[in-house]
Amino acid sequence: MKIQLKFFASVREKLGCGSEVLELDVTSISAYQVRDLLISRGGVWAEVLAPNKALRMACNQQMLNDDVTLQDGAELAFFPPVTGG
Repeated sequence: MKIQLKFFASVREKLGCGSEVLELDVTSISAYQVRDLLISRGGVWAEVLAPNKALRMACNQQMLNDDVTLQDGAELAFFPPVTGG
């Protein structure tokens, strides 16, 4: 399955990228599992996406909880709780 990842505001700045396509060898995955997978990359990924960091996520432009199951082709966005205009 493929998931489009998007990173906004300070998350984008710290990671050094605004988006990427994540290809996975699974048929379903939760937003929490995707976050854990990105954290396992280590370095700045682990720092920015750490579980203790205040971070919001949206799937297909809808706010979500970590345990929501994502479908193939989903867009998962990560951003700080407050973003500027």
